[in-house]
Formats: sequence, structure tokens, C-alpha cells
Amino acid sequence: MNWITWALLSAGFAGVTAIFAKLGVAEISSHLATAIRTSVVVVLAWGMVLLTRTGGGMGTISHRTWLWLILSGVATGASWICYFRALQLGHAAQVAPIDKLSVVFVVIFAAIFLGEAITWRVATGVALMLVGALVLAWK
Repeated sequence: MNWITWALLSAGFAGVTAIFAKLGVAEISSHLATAIRTSVVVVLAWGMVLLTRTGGGMGTISHRTWLWLILSGVATGASWICYFRALQLGHAAQVAPIDKLSVVFVVIFAAIFLGEAITWRVATGVALMLVGALVLAWK
């Protein structure tokens, strides 16, 4: 499978995640819900490492790589905490599009920190995503 297939699968799972999460935070603290979800993700992630036998390289990971992955984990945790709280307070069909504005931030951050180009096509796509998310979230 190519990257497009994997990305579409990711989007599909993310879509169903919003529905499951909204149902999951209905009767408990959003923080507890985040902790439970995170625990499941940890088990699945390590299960994949064991299943694919790709854990042997742990000793060769550089300090720089550890730093970036730890910072990524902190950002993911912060994102999930905010996302679950937003789901608890708002409608899933409004929260999810705003959450997907992360794509807009990725494009901007990738240009600033990774030197990736923002072409007219990229800028147009980002603008359409921004407008689309706001239209979907507006009630």
C-alpha cells in the first residue's frame, strides 16, 4: 500500500475516533478518558513493535531522536487532552473540523522550521481547509 492509502485509512480511523471519543466522555472526566485512550494506544503501539520485531534498534537511537520523539509525545498528549475536553463541551461535528485545522498549522510550521515551500496550490488548499473548517464549526 502507498502513502495515500495509509493516509486515507488514518483519516477514516480519526473520523470514527471522534465519534467513539464523544460517546466515551459523556459520563466521565475528559482527563480520565484521555488516560484510558492513551493506555490503549500504548498497548497497541508496543504490540506492533513486538509483532513486527522492530524493537531491536532501541539502543541505537540518538539523544536528538529521543528528544524529538519525547517532544512529539508531549505535544500529542496536550493535543489529546484539549481534544477530549473540547468534545466534552461541544458537538463532535464542530470540534473535529476545528481539530483538523492542525493541517493548516503543519503547513505553516513546515515552512518555518523545515523549509518546505508554500506554493500557490498549497496556500489555496490551506485557505479552503480553513474556510471549510470554520463553515462546518459555525452554528
